[in-house]
Amino acid sequence: MTTEPEGPELSLRQRKKQETRRRISDAASALFLERGFDNVTVVETAKAADVSTMTVFNYFPRKEDLFLDRIPEAIELFTGAVRDRRDDETPLTALRRVTLELIDRGHPLTVAQERFLPFWRVVGDSPALRARGREALEELETALAATIAETTDGGAHDVRPRLTAALAVAAYRTVATNSLARLVAGAPEHTVLKDHRALVHRTFDALERALPEAT
Repeated sequence: MTTEPEGPELSLRQRKKQETRRRISDAASALFLERGFDNVTVVETAKAADVSTMTVFNYFPRKEDLFLDRIPEAIELFTGAVRDRRDDETPLTALRRVTLELIDRGHPLTVAQERFLPFWRVVGDSPALRARGREALEELETALAATIAETTDGGAHDVRPRLTAALAVAAYRTVATNSLARLVAGAPEHTVLKDHRALVHRTFDALERALPEAT
């Protein structure tokens, strides 16, 4: 997976970097899914991708990011929605909109699809990946808080951007975890996905009631 923009405006160098990043990520994911994250080395990943170990680290400074390679994309999607929101949108409105758009697109970040279960099983089996996932949520929360602060009228000591970001990220994680647990337990995907979307709406409704001044 690549997080760089695609299109004719990309230079040849950018396209090559994008292709290399994708090849490394795909090779790593295939090995991790087959053998488990903790049973695969970066050296083996480099060999499978036909690159040097140094090249792997140039694109992915941490082994965990080889598998959790959508972290930068997630941060950009959610902060971008807030930063570039319409004039009639609040930060929470923009976050609700982008979350629902991801669900409608069947994006991996929505979690609630059976085809992503093998990925989440690898994460669940690896303490290192679970720890990196928690760090990623903290990174998202920090980036969201900064973006909300930059695009609203609060002062330097206004707690509302941090509170809004913290509650939004916690809500997103809770809804995703609930839907994933239901899929693992064998609930039909179409039912889980329908309930997932409805729960996103109810959750943002609750956030807007709880944070009227921050919305």
